[in-house]
Amino acid sequence: MSVALAGASSDAEADSTRRPEPPRVSRTGPLSRLWPDIRWYRYALFGSAALSWTGMLCDILLPVLTGRIVDGPVAHRDFAGVWGPIALVTLLGVISTITAWSRRWIIARPAARLEVDLRGKLFHRLQTLSVGAHDGMESGQLTSRAITDMSTLRRYFAFVAPSLVSLIGGLIVGLGLLFVFSWQIGLVQSAIAVPLVLLSLRFEQEYGRASRRAQDQSGDLATTVEESAQGIRVLKAFGRGPWFGERFRAQSRVLQGLEMDKVRLAARLWTALNMLSGLGIAAALAIGGYLLVQQAMTLGTLVAGITLATFLQWPIMGLGFLLAELNHARTAAERYWEIIDTPVTIVDPERPVPLPRPLRGELRFENVRFRFPDAERDLLHDVSLRIRPGETVAVVGATGSGKSALLGLVPRLFDVSSGAVTVDGIDLRDVPLAELRTVVSVAFEDPVLFSASVRENITLGYPDATIEQVRAALEVARATEFVDELPWGLRTRIGEQGLSLSGGQRQRLALARAVLNRQRHAGGHLVVLDDPLSALDVTTEEEVQTRLHTALAGATVLLVAHRPSTAAWADRVAVLDGGRIIADGPHEQLLETCPRYRELMGGDLDDSTAATEFAAERQR
Repeated sequence: MSVALAGASSDAEADSTRRPEPPRVSRTGPLSRLWPDIRWYRYALFGSAALSWTGMLCDILLPVLTGRIVDGPVAHRDFAGVWGPIALVTLLGVISTITAWSRRWIIARPAARLEVDLRGKLFHRLQTLSVGAHDGMESGQLTSRAITDMSTLRRYFAFVAPSLVSLIGGLIVGLGLLFVFSWQIGLVQSAIAVPLVLLSLRFEQEYGRASRRAQDQSGDLATTVEESAQGIRVLKAFGRGPWFGERFRAQSRVLQGLEMDKVRLAARLWTALNMLSGLGIAAALAIGGYLLVQQAMTLGTLVAGITLATFLQWPIMGLGFLLAELNHARTAAERYWEIIDTPVTIVDPERPVPLPRPLRGELRFENVRFRFPDAERDLLHDVSLRIRPGETVAVVGATGSGKSALLGLVPRLFDVSSGAVTVDGIDLRDVPLAELRTVVSVAFEDPVLFSASVRENITLGYPDATIEQVRAALEVARATEFVDELPWGLRTRIGEQGLSLSGGQRQRLALARAVLNRQRHAGGHLVVLDDPLSALDVTTEEEVQTRLHTALAGATVLLVAHRPSTAAWADRVAVLDGGRIIADGPHEQLLETCPRYRELMGGDLDDSTAATEFAAERQR
């Protein structure tokens, strides 16, 4: 993820509005696919729906009892006969209240657990996806899907789904009772239900697309916030804070517009629902009044019918809200499945081959070709390279030549497009991922540190390391001094991305992590270093290299080098140009025989004599 510092604020708004139209979603697809994953939750869901249904029945029976009271005790002026029906009405009210409370109590904890489970499954999937898959995803979108969308699904299963069941059931039962009281009033209300259904179906589709656009834009906004936080030093250094703020406001305005689209759609639906409901009540009053005058209907029946028709307004109005929430949930489920359905390309072998113990550490690249997903051409072409056990080989090449991609093939951050990478004669694709990554230590040019203590960051690959082993690794990376000066030493939390530390300090901690992981294996080990000393001054670099020579003795090391001093530290140097290895040999030899290598060393050639002396000293 990077901070995009190009374009104007209007471009941000234009980019957001140019997002491709979300696909038309099926009415049940994304949500129904969740059903097999929530088997344990079904009992709570059914229980909540049953209680909601019970409460709805109690509410529907109230107009029936009201009509009986009017035609019975009230019509006969029997004051004593009123108390029985009143007691029954009170009982129904108590039952309705209890069911409303019980429904929420029954489903609250399972729904929260469901949210945790779905979020955990999503996070696990993200961990299994390849680096290439992550490169195509925005961090803000992932945050939005893991947090906001999972909360939306929890609300759906905890409230929307049971409420929809009781609402639809209440409408059916209510209309049925209206036909019992008066088929004329029931027919009018049923006729009004037809346009209601058609409006709801159209609203559901339009609101679903609007909801998807808004939720995607919300993810984009989260990405902008995250980028601004991580790139705050760059923004301040270039004085671009106000510009980035305008970019944020432009994206916020786009989100506001998309949310207003949803409001307008919902307002149109609710206006239509209100109008149709009002027409239904007016028609019921007109028909009921006429039948009452004609003595074809009793007053109690009219009261019950009108009360029931009025009562049905709440389910009709609630239908609009629940359909909106249903579409939010469907969009959240769709975005969830987009992550879950992303294919995992770096997988464990069907027939795993264990690595030999002890590991010798002979690493071979055999006619390796590699291209990134969706790239038009190969980045690496027929690369063949042998690294003997315990040997250190540096890879040198221009920017974009594929050095980091070549190193990434060893821990299988990527897989070869053709050819093979082997260790001790075993294709890395035949080795279980967990086993492979325990024998490979890595340190990158851009060190990744987590919001945890110094010790937790260093022991990431070796959680059981002793304090002595941790301090020994820090000594190799020349990090002991500055770590001891931190407020709580190894227990100091270094903050997100370690931004409270200098670039050199972050690199040394990442290097210490790789060195510590090496200590897990007494035999051979593979160490991959992607220019991990680039932020160090020359003196510190020489000291660290000297200590690394001792600490990594016996390990097979593959590293990226840009400085002559780093290249001279290696036993051999492989020159990568145009995706191919064009030269291979010791640093001093390549300076004499390979013009491209001399060109790549460029302005640092004045240091080559010192580098050669360092290499000779290392050999001694």
